[in-house]
Amino acid sequence: MTTAELEDALHAVGGLLRAEDAHAAVVVVGGASLSLLGLVPRTTRDVDVIARVQEPEPDAEPGGNAISGHLVPPDPLPEPLVRAIRTVARDFGLPAYWMNTDVALQWRYGLPPALEEELTWRRYDALTVGLVGRGSLIALKLFAAVDGGPTGVHFQDLVALRPTEDELSQAASWVRTQDASSVFLQMVGEVVALVREKQR
Repeated sequence: MTTAELEDALHAVGGLLRAEDAHAAVVVVGGASLSLLGLVPRTTRDVDVIARVQEPEPDAEPGGNAISGHLVPPDPLPEPLVRAIRTVARDFGLPAYWMNTDVALQWRYGLPPALEEELTWRRYDALTVGLVGRGSLIALKLFAAVDGGPTGVHFQDLVALRPTEDELSQAASWVRTQDASSVFLQMVGEVVALVREKQR
């Protein structure tokens, strides 16, 4: 999906929620967040939901950062939201799981420390979407790039973000907390070195 197609799909979800007199607030990462924030101009296959807001009471205008409630793991997604996702998949010709919570496994190991404070909230009718900010995206992309290697999309996104030395250092510090094995730590160093090399 292009950015415009992604926004159309999210508006459609929000409209279906509105029709059920329901509301949902979720936090997304990955390509959807990169695209919607304009950080990396690219298409995305899906919307990665990493969290939802517990009992949200949104009072933010689009682009604002005011929403009550606290972040919790997204599973299970509210039933009205699940129905809306399925309907949009059917109507827009998207894969059944075009919006999914696979990335929520990250809760087992911990989220980047600044993730919540970096969120930018967007309103799509009755759907409120928190977009994970640049610093946390760099951290998550670095972590994923260690597994995916230098030919994977996560490494490509990381390079496209052009992290500063400070951003890369902070991201690496967090990623190293995810696995204490010497092999993993060595791999983190190698990916960081490759990013630096690409930016020369």
